[in-house]
Amino acid sequence: MKVIVAVASRHGSTEMIADCIHEELAYAGCQAYLLDVDAVTSLADYDAVVLGSAVYSGHWLKRAGKFASRFEAALRRMPVWLFSSGPVSAASPSTAPVEALEISARIGAREHRVFPGRIERDQLGLGERLRLRGFSGQSADDREWIEIGRWARSIAAALRAGTQAPAAAAHTETRRAA
Repeated sequence: MKVIVAVASRHGSTEMIADCIHEELAYAGCQAYLLDVDAVTSLADYDAVVLGSAVYSGHWLKRAGKFASRFEAALRRMPVWLFSSGPVSAASPSTAPVEALEISARIGAREHRVFPGRIERDQLGLGERLRLRGFSGQSADDREWIEIGRWARSIAAALRAGTQAPAAAAHTETRRAA
């Protein structure tokens, strides 16, 4: 089973999540490939897709949406899982970005997961820092590696089993216990 993990990351945090998913899929026996969404030229050689994007101000990066639009016909014919990286803390609202929900519905994705992300203020531009004025910390890393790995292994298990989930997509959120 050849699986592409396509990711849109701005500062590397979401790419690290995608790499974890990629490694878990490979360990589970999938031929897994990790690529930036802009580097993908075709999905013809793949059997399944995991598509992820960083979330900024409640939205997916535009290039993740462009990837989904560019390959929409192919994505409808194969198993697809989506993930979003952000917000940073459990105190932040953890709602799914509207773009992810729309893409999920259009292509019949099997699932969309929201994982907490990471912020390193020294990597942010002025505009990004201004949008985070209400965020009290300098930096934060709330990524849940165990949950990310568990989700990736569930994808590998579904692919091994050859399950054909209904087109209605599931949306789940990962939240830290208070």
